Amino acid sequence: MTSVKTPADEAEARAIQDELRDSVVLDEVGPPPGRGLIAGVDVAYDDERDLVAAAAVVLDAATLEVVEEATAVGHVSFPYVPGLLAFRELPTVLAALDALTTEPALVVCDGYGLAHPRGFGLACHLGVVTGLPAIGVAKNPFTFTYEEPGPRRGDAAALLAADGTEVGRALRTQDGIKPVYVSVGHRVSLDNACAHALALSPRFRIPESTRHADSLCRKALREATGA
Repeated sequence: MTSVKTPADEAEARAIQDELRDSVVLDEVGPPPGRGLIAGVDVAYDDERDLVAAAAVVLDAATLEVVEEATAVGHVSFPYVPGLLAFRELPTVLAALDALTTEPALVVCDGYGLAHPRGFGLACHLGVVTGLPAIGVAKNPFTFTYEEPGPRRGDAAALLAADGTEVGRALRTQDGIKPVYVSVGHRVSLDNACAHALALSPRFRIPESTRHADSLCRKALREATGA
């Protein structure tokens, strides 16, 4: 069972991020797109009950068929603080991943990796604690600047941190549709992360991994709350 420590406060959470950030591996290309097993993870919240539901869905990268899925429901153990969201989500996400019988070659998070105000988003945190290659594919822009990418599928533009460093890419996954925001988490290059995001998005803006996980975690939360 992979576990993470719940920080006592914001200062401890930032200290944990600072400690783990040095373990992020950035010099590996990562698994090839279109092959092997890929897991998508996502979470849904019930703020009134302080519940969070996580889903992990494993796809065959070649066919995008679902191979296995698992869910977990837990109580939110850390308050909402911008930049520290992983501490709210990670324990339940790890429980869902641990419930799988297959080990994916890559984990795709609905969120960020290096494109994060502290350079250590959920995809980085998840990758470091599990050891698995991980990327973030987010739906909304966050803490960076970028030029609008071209209008065609595959067009991309750099996401730039305040110091001008490229921390990800705005990637057009469908012609004429707004981009997604791809960043490296752990043990994957940015070029490869973008190639995976495209390979996982043949029909829709959002990768199939995330679409399945989003639907499943919402279902798990409804079942847990009787809604």
